Amino acid sequence: MTIPADFDCQTCGACCSYSSSWPRFSTETDAELDRLPARFVADDQAGMRCHDNRCSALDGTVGSGTSCLVYEIRPQVCRDCLPGDGECLEARAAYGFV
Repeated sequence: MTIPADFDCQTCGACCSYSSSWPRFSTETDAELDRLPARFVADDQAGMRCHDNRCSALDGTVGSGTSCLVYEIRPQVCRDCLPGDGECLEARAAYGFV
């Protein structure tokens, strides 16, 4: 997949901040989940903790400059969202970025 030049994830951050129901765990092993700091995991342990619609592991300002505080150990659902794919475009549209 070729990533369009205007899809800069570290500027955008929309995918990590548009839906509290999206960052759900599904294929992670217990060992992988144990690596995530508890402060970033939802109380029901079904996914990432969110404040409103924003993942608690997202740092920075959406649309300006963001980073993931658990990037190296992020869940599979986060790894599966790719610049320009359906989930990306849906999140960007929610912020008016598309």
